Amino acid sequence: MKKTFPEDSVNIGVNKITPYKPGKSSDSLNMSKEKLIKLASNENPIGPSKLATKAISHIVEEAHRYPDGNGTKLKQEISKLEKVPLDCITLGNGSNDLIEFSARAFLTNGDNALFFKHGFAIYPLAILATGADLRELPVTKNYNQDLTSVINFIDEKSKVIFIASPNNPTGSANTLSEIEAMLNDLPNDLIVFLDQAYFEYIEDEHYKLPFDLIDKYQNLVISRSFSKAHGLAAYRLGYSISSQKIADYLNRVRQPFNVSSFALEAGIASLNDKEHLRKSIDLNQREKNKLMQFFKKENIEYLPTQGNFFSFSLDTDSDETFEAFLNEGIILRSLKSYNMDRFVRVSIGQEYENDAFIEATKKIKGSRN
Repeated sequence: MKKTFPEDSVNIGVNKITPYKPGKSSDSLNMSKEKLIKLASNENPIGPSKLATKAISHIVEEAHRYPDGNGTKLKQEISKLEKVPLDCITLGNGSNDLIEFSARAFLTNGDNALFFKHGFAIYPLAILATGADLRELPVTKNYNQDLTSVINFIDEKSKVIFIASPNNPTGSANTLSEIEAMLNDLPNDLIVFLDQAYFEYIEDEHYKLPFDLIDKYQNLVISRSFSKAHGLAAYRLGYSISSQKIADYLNRVRQPFNVSSFALEAGIASLNDKEHLRKSIDLNQREKNKLMQFFKKENIEYLPTQGNFFSFSLDTDSDETFEAFLNEGIILRSLKSYNMDRFVRVSIGQEYENDAFIEATKKIKGSRN
């Protein structure tokens, strides 16, 4: 007789989770990479630093050795660059790891955690996995996160709030003054996780956050990623800066050797390649302006962005728009899973990729008029 596994044996939070659906790749679509332009996952279109790939090549023969479990050299580079103590730094297998650490360290069954609607899809997954309850905060009609509203949604069981600035997929960001005003309002036992995966792409200084905020707010965690502007998405690397006490708790739930030797070496090299980072940012700013002018000229609804992507609408179903672009050889990201049923997201690519996107948009838009 076949034995079935009882569903009531699963963590009650896990039973509520719908698995994350990543953007489509050429492999998942079973299509040739040469025939596709992928603008779906907010990757750096010019790739990683040459210094990073060179650094990795030097340790390929050491793949049988475990990495430095503390990531000492990378932490030293981050400490020097950002002027923060070593024991305030936590390394993650991508910044997703740091989101998971914060959920596991501070949430349990009966607690609740907050995040804004249309926020990064990993937040509710990390929260539910702990058995905690979700509290989704509304956004404004312009898809902005109103931080003054947060205080109205917390209670004695609220333990963590996740906020992305810039936010994926809406592109909105909050100013330093808005964030400080919120931090001053909130109780000091509520962990505030500020996700800054797209920090390097911010153009307006008012949206940039200094790490010395952690000296004043010891319940604050600020995360950064190497997956975006640094172009190391495949290696999975991120870090957070927090008070020493919070970093200690995060490192208690961090798995041994969670960051590979390749990621550690690539991260060190990438931090020291200022030219590559500047080139990546300059390309993004230049092409972002071009796409923004195109959307305006064509009267296409789009959301202003501080990131390396745009969410836009051709006033039809997200999945239909995704399929229309796929038929033109361009992979975008349907935002139906983010409850933005008319929007799709396009990553800002290289010049020729953006030009192809513009021509495809004109063709699709023209066919519907």
